[in-house]
Amino acid sequence: MTVTKQTVVEALAALTLPDGGDLVSQDLVRVVQVHGDHVSFVIEVESPDQAPKMEPVRLAAEQLIMKLPGVRTATVALTAHGPAAKGPARAAEPAADPPNLTIGQHPKPQTEPMNPKGVARIIAIGSGKGGVGKSTVTSNLAVALAKQGRKVGLLDADFYGPSQPRMMGVNQRPLSPDGKTIIPLRNHGVTCMSLGFLLPEEKAVAWRGAMLMGALQQMLGQVEWGTLDVLLVDLPPGTGDVAMTLCQRAKLTGAIVVSTPQDVALLDARKALNMFEMLETPVLGLIENMSTYACPKCGHEAHIFGQGGVEAAAKQMGLPFLGALPISLETRIAGDSGVPIAVGDGAMADAYGVLAARLVADGMA
Repeated sequence: MTVTKQTVVEALAALTLPDGGDLVSQDLVRVVQVHGDHVSFVIEVESPDQAPKMEPVRLAAEQLIMKLPGVRTATVALTAHGPAAKGPARAAEPAADPPNLTIGQHPKPQTEPMNPKGVARIIAIGSGKGGVGKSTVTSNLAVALAKQGRKVGLLDADFYGPSQPRMMGVNQRPLSPDGKTIIPLRNHGVTCMSLGFLLPEEKAVAWRGAMLMGALQQMLGQVEWGTLDVLLVDLPPGTGDVAMTLCQRAKLTGAIVVSTPQDVALLDARKALNMFEMLETPVLGLIENMSTYACPKCGHEAHIFGQGGVEAAAKQMGLPFLGALPISLETRIAGDSGVPIAVGDGAMADAYGVLAARLVADGMA
């Protein structure tokens, strides 16, 4: 028997919620996808405060769908579309790390490239401007490479706007046994480190260049990355201190630039490419993100940000074009829920899988 979206929805309608009603009548089910014998969907609640209470429901829904004829595997994510309610003030909890562990200090003199021991390759992923989906591409590419059997690390070097803790579904504070060494966290097969692990989500990072350079040096030199085939570095947008420091003080395998096909984005992407050229960092290729949008109801394909601009720019500059990735609601919801779209199956996961396979085949990752 072949499972369909309708059979999945009908099955979920029979799952009663603790406070009455069901997942379907309460309009909590999002993005139902069926790919062969794999089913995936998202349960979206009102606020993060409700999420812990809904975890048993998520598990029950996953088990229910697994029992349907024709279903072999099921992935059910739990997310919230509203902010967490502010609770009463609590006494400060003791820090998990020794008090002398601080991130963000002036850089120390170095004579060797600040490449972590045991890391075979470092790939910087940058963009000329914000809002092109660079961090989304980075997290999904890291997961896709891990699914290819590679040992992958992900460094969130976007210190002003660290988004990888949310996208990778990691919100713990890293341990430090001696106040200097930092033990990174791990999820979805990827070893992760971000300044966002060490600070409250709403806290701004108001640092000047020297502090940023020192933080990057710490993230590479004090984190126990272990043995990795590749470390992806999610750079801040633009051509600022962090990107320049990484290129000048580390030996990089190369850089990947992400852009939308929009003319304004391409103008800024060219500036990022020019920076990498000036700093003698090899450019491994360009990725066109948000390339097309396919209507989930009628299938019509629209080129919201233009068409083919990144591929044309890559050809003009003699650089590899690594692929085009469409814009999709599923990718956004997956990132917000901490389960990158590349974790599961489907068209978007396949697109990242093709991109990862190409990097592996070309010896880049």
